[in-house]
Amino acid sequence: MNEVQLHRFPPGFRWGVGTSAFQIEGGVTEDGRGRSVWDTFTGVEGKIHSGHTADVACDHFHRYEDDFALMTRLGFPGYRFSVSWPRVMPDGRTLEVRGLAFYDRMVDSLLDRGITPSVTLYHWDLPQALEDEGGWPARDTAYRFADYAALVQELLGDRVDHWTTVNEPFCAAFLGYGTGVHAPGRSDEVLAMRAAHHLMLGHGLAMQVLRAGARQGQEFGLALNFAPALTDVDDARYREARRKFDGLHNRFFLDPALGRGYPEDVLADIRHLGDWTSVIHDGDLETIAQPMDWLGVNYYAPARVIPLEDADAVSNCGLPGLRGMDVTPPRGPLTSFGWEQAPESLTDLLVWLHEHTGGLPTEVLENGAAFEDQVEQDGRVHDSERERYLHEHLRAVLAAIHAGADVRGYVVWSLLDNFEWALGYTQRFGLVRVDFADGLRRTVKDSARYYARVIEKNALPV
Repeated sequence: MNEVQLHRFPPGFRWGVGTSAFQIEGGVTEDGRGRSVWDTFTGVEGKIHSGHTADVACDHFHRYEDDFALMTRLGFPGYRFSVSWPRVMPDGRTLEVRGLAFYDRMVDSLLDRGITPSVTLYHWDLPQALEDEGGWPARDTAYRFADYAALVQELLGDRVDHWTTVNEPFCAAFLGYGTGVHAPGRSDEVLAMRAAHHLMLGHGLAMQVLRAGARQGQEFGLALNFAPALTDVDDARYREARRKFDGLHNRFFLDPALGRGYPEDVLADIRHLGDWTSVIHDGDLETIAQPMDWLGVNYYAPARVIPLEDADAVSNCGLPGLRGMDVTPPRGPLTSFGWEQAPESLTDLLVWLHEHTGGLPTEVLENGAAFEDQVEQDGRVHDSERERYLHEHLRAVLAAIHAGADVRGYVVWSLLDNFEWALGYTQRFGLVRVDFADGLRRTVKDSARYYARVIEKNALPV
């Protein structure tokens, strides 16, 4: 195999950029949109950096045509976006025609420009009305999610082929209900586990209704965020720490989606949490185990884990119920988010997933980095750190493909600098800069041009 072939992606490789509704749309009170848990959470003092809110965000609700025109000029062929549940169903149950019409117009605009839309149904913005009824720890929320999925597919399914049910149930459950650093800000390990199960149940129920209404050519999957566990020592204690972290962070959500149920070793690790498993009803695991066309892989960084001397010592890693292990600080080079840059871990992850899933196709649906970008005197953003990050991680994807992994696509997070959850507007992930202090002006960064060149050639620069 020559040098050029080593840098070339497979024919038909799917390229794109991604966003999520709450982080970019704004327009939080327009056209009947209801409140989400994140609207409520951003209003709680001390929860969001500097009191930032997403009331306006990038104002994509009003500027989507301009943003799509920018994508067209850059040659980005695919756009992964999420639908806002409270915009479509303000109370989580009742259709708001104007909200659904917004996404109808968006999809038509994308297709008119030759951009392929990819819909994510849930990216954490649960309607506050459903949270008031119990939220994800309550079983009924999973059924309401399936109703919502059916509604969105009914309108957009004639034009959208690529569907993700739930994005990162780990974050919605463990950060939202466990540590409380994300909306709705509840801190209860048992509630977190119940929420995790109902998010997975919601995925399965949504897959059923999506399949029932599917037409030829549609594909459906789930997006999970993975953090490969690294250790400095290869002995029994460190391997056990790695197993514990990997079990609850990675395999707990992956294995039931593959039809293997919740991993028995993980259930044993957290058995002291009590009867949270009472929420697992007969037939639930079969519902969760709906066939997927691909697995969405969100990867940013690995985790470095260590064993604790006291096997019963509580971990500070934010994983409910884990004892006897912990996560140590990352090692440089770091992104401005404080995440370790380790592209080789992405290669290892994709190869492991290929083996662990029995060859299920994967798509990298989120990968990117935040850096402290600056607009230079020439008016450009010379973000060489992000350009290097993308190059190294794309090379890692190619390495996994050459090792046999069936990786079919790559989506950069994110198209735009946006509202970065609890950190507000302090972290810039975008290929396009948004000036939040100057009318939300967009500036294309050098990394966007680099990515456009890769897409045009379907290959890394040699």
